[in-house]
Amino acid sequence: MPELGNYAFEVLLAYGISLVLILALCGASIVRARRVTKALREIEARRKQS
Repeated sequence: MPELGNYAFEVLLAYGISLVLILALCGASIVRARRVTKALREIEARRKQS
């Protein structure tokens, strides 16, 4: 690990926050994709019934 000197806490905090935000965005994308897939399947099922 590189020597971060006096700013080690700030740099590691920024990395940590960035990682949390990236994981949150990935999670939100997965949840939305599942919701959209479910909605599309329901629409297709209704269309086939008609």
